[in-house]
Amino acid sequence: MIQDKQLVLRPATHRPIAVIGVLLIGTLVALLGGCAAMHGSADVYQRGEAAYYARSFDGRRTASGERFDSNRLTAAHRRLAFGTRVEVTNENNGRRVVVTINDRGPYTRGRIIDLSRRAAEKIGMIRSGVAPVTLRVLD
Repeated sequence: MIQDKQLVLRPATHRPIAVIGVLLIGTLVALLGGCAAMHGSADVYQRGEAAYYARSFDGRRTASGERFDSNRLTAAHRRLAFGTRVEVTNENNGRRVVVTINDRGPYTRGRIIDLSRRAAEKIGMIRSGVAPVTLRVLD
């Protein structure tokens, strides 16, 4: 005599394809949410060390052709276009300044930007001479 076997259906607890699908959807939602949060705000462009021009550069021509003035909020950068406005944040104290790129440099290894004296004063780096900074391109 053959007995009927009862078929029991149990939900699968581990379905690899379903798990991967949920992870992909979650990742997509997180990425889209992050993009929406960043829209309209400046992204970190570069981190590194900043220094500032000596007063002896006052009156000399910059690479953009204008005369250097240590009392203006200007800076030198190797690649950014002349006229680009950059927010520079001193990582040691959180102070910020917006400068306009009007020269090329710095040419000292490890440095990413040279600031005018006035810009260096605004972020509190005159005594140290150099400071770790974060650059954000504004336009």
